[in-house]
Amino acid sequence: MLLGGFSLLNASVMAANLAVSAVDERAAVVENLALALLPLNGPVPAGPKTAEIGQENKTFIPLVSVVQTGTAISFPNRDTVRHHVYSFSPAKTFELKLYAGTPAKPVTFNEPGLVVLGCNIHDHMVAYVMVANTPWQAVTDAQGRAEFKDVPAGEYDLQYWHPRWAGRAELPRVRVNLARDGKMRLVITDKP
Repeated sequence: MLLGGFSLLNASVMAANLAVSAVDERAAVVENLALALLPLNGPVPAGPKTAEIGQENKTFIPLVSVVQTGTAISFPNRDTVRHHVYSFSPAKTFELKLYAGTPAKPVTFNEPGLVVLGCNIHDHMVAYVMVANTPWQAVTDAQGRAEFKDVPAGEYDLQYWHPRWAGRAELPRVRVNLARDGKMRLVITDKP
């Protein structure tokens, strides 16, 4: 849900920056909001094609990731116990059976959508990956802020998702016209 609009600052820019702030209905900051700017026109440039989701202290780190389609994610286990990482999500189904250290082969995420990760040994372990066909991605920090830098001017859909919506794969979107630098405030509700 979009509360505040989008304020524009400088009309002469070919590439723009977008600052996003996320809050809930009570105006509390929202950390770990996955964000992706999806261009409506033109080619989608390639972004980084590798990422990492580690396991430390029986926790996935980071909790929320955003990657471009085609990204290979490695899953290093930095714990002294073994893990069995898996996902049954439609966007990516896989299993890394009981292992220690780093599996030899990373897992490639080729389909857009939300992927929920778990550990068959430690049921409390969960992480989320939003896969989107764009290199312009971010996750809000502890202050509920994220920034996109040097994004080509144009029209985009800002796709977003938060762990409070666990169990729902819907990825809400809001239209953004980036002609110059801007700021956007998102209000995150209990339902997407």
